[in-house]
Formats: sequence, structure tokens, C-alpha cells
Amino acid sequence: MTKRIAGFFEFERLGTNYRTEAVAGLTTFMTMAYIIIVNPMILKDAGMDPKAVMVATCLGSALACVIMGLLGRLPVALAPGMGMNAFFAYEVCGAMGVPWPVALGMVFMASLIFIILTLVRVREMIIDAVPACLKEATACGIGVFIAFIGLKNAGLIAADPATLLRLGDLAQPIPLIAAAGILLTAILMSRRLKAAVLLGILLTGGIGLLAGQLHYTGVVSAPPSLAPTFLKLDVAGVFSPAALAPILTLFFFMMFDTIGTLIGVTGQAGLMQEGKIPRGTQALFADAVGATAGSLLGTSPVTCYIESAAGVSVGGKSGFTPLVVAGLFLFALFFEPLTRMMSSGMVTAPALVVVGCLMMQSVTRIRWSEFSEAIPAFLTILAMPLTFSISKGLAVGFISYPLIKLLAGKGREVHLLSYLLAGTLLVFVIGSYLASGGAGQP
Repeated sequence: MTKRIAGFFEFERLGTNYRTEAVAGLTTFMTMAYIIIVNPMILKDAGMDPKAVMVATCLGSALACVIMGLLGRLPVALAPGMGMNAFFAYEVCGAMGVPWPVALGMVFMASLIFIILTLVRVREMIIDAVPACLKEATACGIGVFIAFIGLKNAGLIAADPATLLRLGDLAQPIPLIAAAGILLTAILMSRRLKAAVLLGILLTGGIGLLAGQLHYTGVVSAPPSLAPTFLKLDVAGVFSPAALAPILTLFFFMMFDTIGTLIGVTGQAGLMQEGKIPRGTQALFADAVGATAGSLLGTSPVTCYIESAAGVSVGGKSGFTPLVVAGLFLFALFFEPLTRMMSSGMVTAPALVVVGCLMMQSVTRIRWSEFSEAIPAFLTILAMPLTFSISKGLAVGFISYPLIKLLAGKGREVHLLSYLLAGTLLVFVIGSYLASGGAGQP
């Protein structure tokens, strides 16, 4: 039986074995396990039950990892994506005022679109239509936005009537502990520890307990009920003109995050074949099915994780790696009290800030010497945190890019679909402005 499994995952051809793949799976899980704590905290701000979200996070991640392992057979793990959960909670449910069941319905619809386009192989055309500079800028902007949310939730930055923002009161224990946690996590990251983000959360929580700012609630218990979020999505509420923009945004998030991660991880593992991802269609299908299952269970979109590169760095090369990650996510279901205790903004701030920093690495791939690309990219990055809106930042980038290129005499460099996308967004923005009575709040 073990030989048959090893043959299915092509251990001999890939030069790997059970022990190496198990270590890779554990390493990958340790680098991404922070999502079990952070995701419920973020979706709680959307009005969702954090205990149920924790269960949905673990189950959705485990299911997606199993599908990736068996179909894609790549060393890539999946979980609810950072950035997409922020868009879900703070943009769709927060700024737009969409009830979270309807937002889950939007995730479901976006996932179905992804599945259909994956099966008919249209995704390459859509990906090619969006310029590389805006793909990179989107990741950077989301990174800044996530870090901003972490600093805000921890009280490290606060509102100010004169300057809009100011430094938080570091004389108070919560901001001070959060700042110490960020410093500790930065040191762990600098020392290249695989589980630096998770250890940073645990150390910050430990400081909070010693300082009396957290209350011990236990470590192990039976898994919480999934009932508050299971099958609570409202698909009927999705069928309105106002739902189109967030559905498309979610779709683009899933599309670009997945493609970028798969290229990065398979390239690092030496699995790329003539510049192509092996079993790429199956891998994309696994990602889309994972997102669909997540919406049914009650979480924001499940997607491929760049932290999978940590597992690859210790030898992971096959689909057995995500199977190990899936088992660990299921095991984590029994640690809900620890998750609940660690869900304070003070404790999760280090993870949000560090993940934001990691997402900013894309900034180096923007051609800053080419102003017709640099300026739209910069505007996209700048607009997301300043408008507290991911979708508005994307709209700024998608509208400004073809406009600047066209007026600079470089209109032929722009894909036709980019013009269509910019025109559609421009009509939407103008329509929203007029519908709001000129108040400037779409």
C-alpha cells in the first residue's frame, strides 16, 4: 500500500520520500497556522460567529488541501486568503453594508465563475488583460491595507480630528504589548524561523496573559458548532447590479493570488515544465472548489498560500505535502479555546503587520522607471489604505492605467480587455456618484 501511494505521488521521480514530505507539510502548516487565529478575528468584524468561522477555516482549508494533493499533486497548501478576508469584512460587509450571508453568496458565485473559466481555459486571456504592474500593485496595496488594520485594531494608530491619524497612546498596555509583539515577530522573521508568524502570535499572547490583558480560557476542547455559518449563504441576494463589482473583485483576487502562488512555489520546487505549471488546470480547479466549499462552510475565499514555499524549502515536492497540512488543520479543530483567547487585536497585530510586509515584496517587480506604469501602480497602492477600500484602489488603478498609456501615446501597449474593464469601472463610479446625490461616496 505504501509503495502504491509513493508511486501515485511519484516519490522516486521527484527524489523525495514520506519523511521529507511529512516534514515539509509540518513546516508549511506552522508558517500558515496563524490564519486559524486571524481569520475568525477579521470575519468577526463582518458580524460572523468567530467560533464557527474557526471551524469553517480548518475544514475548508483541509478539504482544499486534500483536493490539491490528490488532483494537482503539487506541494501547495490552501486556506482562507489574507487580503480577501479583509475585503470581505471591511469592504463588502463594512463599507458597502452587505450582510455576511449575502457576502458568502458572492464568494460562491465568484467561485463558480472561477470553476467554469478554469474548465474552459479562459483564465489565461483574463490574466493577460490585466497589466503586470497592477497585479503587483494590488498585492502591495492589500499588504499596506492589512498592516493598517492591524495597527488600528491594536491601538497603535488612532483617529485625530486635526491630522486624521496619530500615533496611539503607548502608555496604555494594549498598544505597548502589540508593539512588543511586532518587534519580537520581526526578530523571529529575521532569524528565518519557519513558524515566525505563529510564534509571534503565541509570544504576544503570553505577554498579554502575564500583563493581565488576556484571560486564560483553556487550550483543548471539543470542536465548536459550525451551525452559525454552515449553509447560511444567501445566493438569492446576490442577483442585483450592486453585487457585480464585489463579485468580480473577489474573482480577480482568487485568479491572481492563485496563479502567482502556483508559479512561485512550483518554480522554487523545480517542478515547472517548459515554463508551465504541471497539472495547472487541476490545481486551479482545486483552488476554485476550495473557495466554493469555504462559502458553504462559512468563510471568505480559500486560496493557495505562498507560505507553501517554506515546505518546499525543506524538500516538499509532491501532493503528499498538502495532505499532511490537511491532517494538521483537522487536528487544530480541538484547540478552539486557545484560538479564542488569541483573537484579540493586540495579539494578531504582529501577524497582520508582518504579512503586510511580505505582500509588499511585489513592489520590486514594478517598473518604476516607466512612469506610465509606475504612476497607476503607485496610485493603486496609495488608494487602498487611504480610502480604506480595496475595490476603490483597484478601480483607481484599472482606470488610470489605460488612460495614462493612451494619452502618453502608448495606447497600443494596453490590452483591449483593459480598456473595456476601465470603461465599465468608470461608468460604475460615475453612476454611483450620481446615485449618491453627488456626495462622493459610491
